[in-house]
Amino acid sequence: MPKPVDAVSLVNARIVLPDGVRHGALHIAGGVITASAAGSADVIDLDGLYVVPGFVDMHVHGGAGASYQLGHPDETRRAAAFHLAQGTTTTMASLVTGAPGELADAVAGLADLAADCVIAGIHLEGPHLARDRCGAHDPALLRAPDLGEFRRLVRLGRGHVRMITLAPELPGALDLVQEAVASDVIAAVGHTDGTGETARAAFDAGARVATHLFNAMRPLHHREGGPVAAALNDPRVTVELINDGVHVEPAVVRLAFAASPRVALITDAMAAAGMGDGDYRLGVMDVQVRDGRATLAGGTSIAGSTITMADAFRRAVADIGLPVERAAEAASLTPARALGIDSRVGSLEPGKDADLVVLDADLRVAWVMKQGRRV
Repeated sequence: MPKPVDAVSLVNARIVLPDGVRHGALHIAGGVITASAAGSADVIDLDGLYVVPGFVDMHVHGGAGASYQLGHPDETRRAAAFHLAQGTTTTMASLVTGAPGELADAVAGLADLAADCVIAGIHLEGPHLARDRCGAHDPALLRAPDLGEFRRLVRLGRGHVRMITLAPELPGALDLVQEAVASDVIAAVGHTDGTGETARAAFDAGARVATHLFNAMRPLHHREGGPVAAALNDPRVTVELINDGVHVEPAVVRLAFAASPRVALITDAMAAAGMGDGDYRLGVMDVQVRDGRATLAGGTSIAGSTITMADAFRRAVADIGLPVERAAEAASLTPARALGIDSRVGSLEPGKDADLVVLDADLRVAWVMKQGRRV
């Protein structure tokens, strides 16, 4: 990365804060945001451009033709660097369902990269998912919750396994939720055919996230709200949302934002993000991308997305109609809170890391800064 700037003041900027947009200056010194300018600060006139917090993506599988799935250093660095250049200054590495040995090797490899701050942590999406809601996961590799396997993965992750998605209706799932909570791992409800009652039991046991709300879960019904209603009505739960125009239609995205202040935009991006149409892999599954839409080869199941968080943020403002500060909250502060890292990232407040994105008049990325370094 380039040499960090010791001190800089971004002036004449539209600074996007949780409570609105302020026209003024943002001061940075030593890699963090400061309340006032340092005497030696360089001055950059932004001429009215927006400054938003660096995006926080808590659910992403890869990008730039690379995948996190095997935990390979080169692929992980390439994918993370691609998303960083697009404004995602904090990124998780999500793993789809894999064989026990494959997941163990991937977690061990990714733990080294998390220790080097290439990624913010590891998200296990599976392997304890409902067969009828498994989406792009290989049904042959699905298995019942296993505390022994989970504990092994947590040990191999050396504190960097941050979240696990599971179907709460599976035998032993609530025990695993409680084990996750005790291990400081976020339990997320997803890929589930369970009822609302089952989802509520998982939330009462400690689950705090709903994985890509609406997708790969029992749908909302007026006589049985299922996990969707359970998550939206629970003030303890953050709901992930893929705002790519494919996974969830705009009217339903608006409904989710109207129902809950705890919507976290995610990409669920796979290796095709930043690439063109073509044939790719997601775990062991073959994926085809046509017109930017990723589906399992020869089928119709959606297989992740090809967007960036910058795309999701811009769509939230331009297509969904959210105020820019609400979109920024969903793309930064809400996921940071869900991950328990909002004391450092997620908003442009003094004392936090100088992770930020400068956007042009069309809300497209002009440049990115991470911990005071221009990317």
